[in-house]
Amino acid sequence: MSYRPYQQIERRRSRQISVGRVKVGGDAPITIQTMTNTLTSDAAATIAQIRRAELAGVDIVRVSCPDVESTAALAEIVREVNVPIVADIHFHYKRAIEAAQAGAACLRINPGNIGSAERVREVVTAAREHGCSIRIGVNAGSLERHLLEKYGEPNPEALVESALEHAKILQDHDFHEFKISVKASDVFMAVAAYQQLAEQCDHPLHIGITEAGGRRAGTVKSAIGLGNLLWAGIGDTVRVSLSAEPEEEVHVGWDMLKTLGVRNRGVKIISCPSCARQGFNVIATVQQLEERLAYIETPVTLSIIGCVVNGPGEALMTDVGLTGGGNNRHMVYSAGRQDHTIDGGSMVDHIVAQVEAKVAAIQAEETAKKALAEGMASVTEDVAKRAMAEGMAAAE
Repeated sequence: MSYRPYQQIERRRSRQISVGRVKVGGDAPITIQTMTNTLTSDAAATIAQIRRAELAGVDIVRVSCPDVESTAALAEIVREVNVPIVADIHFHYKRAIEAAQAGAACLRINPGNIGSAERVREVVTAAREHGCSIRIGVNAGSLERHLLEKYGEPNPEALVESALEHAKILQDHDFHEFKISVKASDVFMAVAAYQQLAEQCDHPLHIGITEAGGRRAGTVKSAIGLGNLLWAGIGDTVRVSLSAEPEEEVHVGWDMLKTLGVRNRGVKIISCPSCARQGFNVIATVQQLEERLAYIETPVTLSIIGCVVNGPGEALMTDVGLTGGGNNRHMVYSAGRQDHTIDGGSMVDHIVAQVEAKVAAIQAEETAKKALAEGMASVTEDVAKRAMAEGMAAAE
């Protein structure tokens, strides 16, 4: 959580909806999404991929349902994973109904693209009966013909108009459990569309830069676009679209949120790029620490700096710190203070142990606070019951 004035981000006020047990919008944490790239009809492969994304920290996973074999496998997938599943539907209204019946927590559809008013009514009825929310997913690559004719090309105004047209269809059916995305592969178009949409409605927004590219270029592109929006307080749930494995999208999404301080998970490593002054191999050390500490979910900060130029200053602001020194002896910091030195040979193992000890301490403190709060609540309840009983006795 940010505590300095210049680090504060004021989130846009939005309505809150439910995607299964996960809240989206309002004061709920910004959630991380990804999408599987297996055949959904191959339930085992899809479940395995979702579980890897779960280990990375995903909150919501989307699966494509292009055919009846996919929706037939959905019930098993939903049953075997721990996160809400969004069924991605295009054009086939029956797939949407089947997905709702199979336990999907959300349907990704565009109501105007699934046929007649009666078909829309059937899908909305199925969503309502089975507790599904809906995501209206507008994309610059698949805008409606009348909007392309009106505007001449995909642009922010066309994306927003399309989104609001679809939203009105749901609202006309008295269905309000929906979120909206207006994605484009062009960063300028996507950001402008989300900015305009954020001003025109209070629906929760799913933000993303679609078809961003491979792991490196797509991460940079997404960071520029999504970072811009998140910094402005726009966005209730995020998907980083990469030509990479789903868990990589999750890692990048988390790194964005951690960088902006809007949500934290796991070990946040502050490390230098290294230079001739380094007292140890910074790059190799950071790689080892990232791998060995990846399992940790409790938020902890760790600084790994190769020399004393910036090391002590960075360590002041982290839970655990390491600064390179001479003669293969390096300074370890705890809560911003110099604590002890360690030799290079056992350095990585030692830092892992220091971080794990910090995590254990944080967890113990949280457990104690929770027990105290529950105890106080129990005492308060007992006092209230006793006072009520005494009041009733006096009245008699």
